Amino acid sequence: MAEIRWSHEAEQWLREIYEYIAQDNPTAAGKVVSGIYDKAQLLSDFPRLGYKYREESEGEVRILLYGHYRIAYIITDDPIDILGVFHGALKIESYLS
Repeated sequence: MAEIRWSHEAEQWLREIYEYIAQDNPTAAGKVVSGIYDKAQLLSDFPRLGYKYREESEGEVRILLYGHYRIAYIITDDPIDILGVFHGALKIESYLS
């Protein structure tokens, strides 16, 4: 079972997602953020659950989908680092360069 670590940037994205959705529906915002978090926790048992995005010297960057969101993470020996959470409409390449 691998450890899951959230980067500061990924935590900030989660807060921003919550705040944006909560403007209209705080209950839905909580459900979306909880769903993203729960989906990412699956990586501790199934680290290759997402699709391969690219190979880096540090490890393999992969993308896990949750609804309209993409959870970017890197697999190293251990732990798994969550790099960010991106809405599907964003150009992920701008953030993962």
